[in-house]
This record gives sequence, structure tokens and C-alpha cells, in this order.
Amino acid sequence: MNEVYLLLGSNEGNRLNWMQNALEQIGKLCGPVILTSSVYQTSAWGLEAQPDFLNVVLLIHTTLTPSGLLSITQSIEASMGRQRDIKWGQRSLDIDILYYGHQIVSLSDLQVPHPYISTRRFTLIPLCEIAPSFLHPTLQKTSIQLLDECSDPLEVQKFSGPLI
Repeated sequence: MNEVYLLLGSNEGNRLNWMQNALEQIGKLCGPVILTSSVYQTSAWGLEAQPDFLNVVLLIHTTLTPSGLLSITQSIEASMGRQRDIKWGQRSLDIDILYYGHQIVSLSDLQVPHPYISTRRFTLIPLCEIAPSFLHPTLQKTSIQLLDECSDPLEVQKFSGPLI
């Protein structure tokens, strides 16, 4: 069984509903959800002229390969109306694979650890809630250390408790 950390995000429509539905689909199609962080709200990152995002980090156990997991998470996104027209644009649902155990994956369509973990507070704050001492396999720093060093200026506010 592989321990995988996923980041879910939404800034379109009923954001909590999209993420709750995704959590249920991930549990059915990818593997059991072991932990969830609280839900956090932040301004959009990258392309800023859009609604605020809600984000949550999940720990799941899966037997899927990294590529298999990517395929299923992308099909979950698509089933919930995700459009990939504009990079960093508004979306009903986004599912990012942050870590796949301590593996390093470098494929044309998948980079694990996620290449932006260390630069995004909206990822690090919920990650620190459920995995503060997880060691980034290439940077060799814990989630807490990465957050302490993160220069992202966007404010991240707790929105609610876990989705489960």
C-alpha cells in the first residue's frame, strides 16, 4: 500500500460540494482516505482575477501506480466539469498529487513531488496540519521547514473543519 498526499482545490460554484464529491470518488476509485486537513481559503494564485479557492489536503492509501492515480484523478476532475482551457484558471475541481510515498516521479505528464509544493502556502498550511514532519524526498526538508521558508505572500485562512 502506498501513502499518497493529494491537494484538492475549487473556486467555482459550490466549492465544498465539489470537494466532498471528489473525496467520496477518491475513496471509491483510488483507495481509502486516511486523513483530511481542515478546509482553507485563499486568493487565487498565478492568475489572480478570479474567485477565492478552497483547498484541502488528503492522505490516501492506494495500490495504484502514480500514472494510474493521475489517470483516475483526472477522470474525477473531468466528471465534475473541470476544463483545462486556461493555465491556473477558474475551475470546479483540481486534484494534485503532492507526494507518492517518498518516490520521485518524472514523466511528461506527472512530476512527483509536485514541483510547486515549496512555493505555495495554500498547499503547505494544510499539509503541515496532517503531515508536519513529512520529509520532501528531494529538498530533504519537512513540511514545517518548507512553510517556514516559503515566500508566498497570499494569506491562507481556515474555512472549516475536515470534509469527512
